[in-house]
Amino acid sequence: MAVEARLETGGLDAGAELAAFLSGRDADGAVVSFTGLARGRGADGAAVERLRLDWHPVMTARSLSVLAEATAARFDVSDVLVVHRGGEIAPGETIVFVAVASPHRRQAFFAADYLMDRLKTEAMFWKHESGPDGGRWIEPTERDRADRARWSD
Repeated sequence: MAVEARLETGGLDAGAELAAFLSGRDADGAVVSFTGLARGRGADGAAVERLRLDWHPVMTARSLSVLAEATAARFDVSDVLVVHRGGEIAPGETIVFVAVASPHRRQAFFAADYLMDRLKTEAMFWKHESGPDGGRWIEPTERDRADRARWSD
């Protein structure tokens, strides 16, 4: 089993990541992937011109690895990949890419969903949105926390 977690500070090409993940794969029946994009509007509807994800070189990378490993341990999967950006991100740009391979589709779907719920609430990033009305720090929402809580582990 391969479990990979990477922090990127430049662009993130989800198509290239998926192509590499799929390359040579013939033992699995399913690959589920998720691409998260920066939104042009905040939760309050205000325009967002930039999203900044501050990160710590050791703590953030370690948090991504811990979450990817926990996903691999919990589900019947062959491989887990998470690539998360840090730094300045414009609306429409990719923030995160997750891919999970499994012999069967259901486990791949569950694993990708679980990993995203944990990344959203537990990955070590400090998020700041900037727009024409100024800037604001953002935290996981109650909905994010409820999504995470349904996994009860």
